[in-house]
Amino acid sequence: MEFQFLGTSSGTPSRTRNVTALALRSLGGARAARHWSLVDCGEGTQHRILRTSWSLHELRAIFITHMHGDHCYGLPGLLASAGMLNRTAPLALVGPPQLRPFLEGVMATTELGLPFAVDYVDVTRGDEIDVLPDLRVVATPLSHRMPSWAYSFTEREVERKLDTAKLEAGGVARGAAWGELQHGRQVVLDDGRVLDPRDWLLPGRKPRKLIVGGDNDSPDLLVDEAVDAEVLIHEATYTEEVLRKVGPGPQHSSARMTALAASRAGVPNLVLTHFSPRYQQSKEESTRGGLTMADLEREAREVYEGRLFLASDFDRFVLERDGRLSSVPRDDGRPRHVSSS
Repeated sequence: MEFQFLGTSSGTPSRTRNVTALALRSLGGARAARHWSLVDCGEGTQHRILRTSWSLHELRAIFITHMHGDHCYGLPGLLASAGMLNRTAPLALVGPPQLRPFLEGVMATTELGLPFAVDYVDVTRGDEIDVLPDLRVVATPLSHRMPSWAYSFTEREVERKLDTAKLEAGGVARGAAWGELQHGRQVVLDDGRVLDPRDWLLPGRKPRKLIVGGDNDSPDLLVDEAVDAEVLIHEATYTEEVLRKVGPGPQHSSARMTALAASRAGVPNLVLTHFSPRYQQSKEESTRGGLTMADLEREAREVYEGRLFLASDFDRFVLERDGRLSSVPRDDGRPRHVSSS
């Protein structure tokens, strides 16, 4: 599984961070899956995509966590551009029920027509969201000023190896039959036996699972869902000190709150994002009380012992089959920031 941050700022963009958007896909057993999904689409997301290898023609679904502008104002422009690029494949739009009238209102008032079908999926139904062929998607309600959701993405299938000892004991000779079974296809032997591949494959590894949270002031709401997840991607808008000054009104999480929830769930990889623009990369860049990303990192590290990442725009990650999260070179060539235990 692979994902890349297209925006990591909260509320408003900064010189180095755009507002929220995340691209992700399952690469499949043979790293063959080209279609991808987008979680949130803040203003300017399509401009970020232009600086990456993601293609609007291969975009399968868009998941909106909630209807605040920094998470959805980029949608009309992105859809319009996809249409002007002659996209024809249907596109699933998953989100709160307000998503449909929002987009249809923009389309009606701007006379925007699309050459592809848009399939709206209401996240509040509470069912499994069946829009991706390779990933099972589940939504978890969060706590924010308006209804907000987290999306869990879990592999539907995993690769399995042949039980060669059983095949040999069963008198199944090496050859084409083994290959067919390995690819999950039924085999009829010369002696008339019908072999179901499920009976001749060893148990597979644990399906990988990652969770992408929307805005949320109660990270503990995700503890149960995250117990079997390899990655939690969640907001860390403030440090505790700033959160106390800001007050409960914005309903966001501190780095400490998010890290504590990840620790309670035992998540091995935590990726923090959605940072207030007041936190700069270094002291030299800071103009608001000297606040930097190091303050957020230090606070999270005090309560979380797993592999910790503070996301920047264009950071790319691969979740390996063994559950380890690894960084890969950024599309724009800039270094990335990571803190590991």
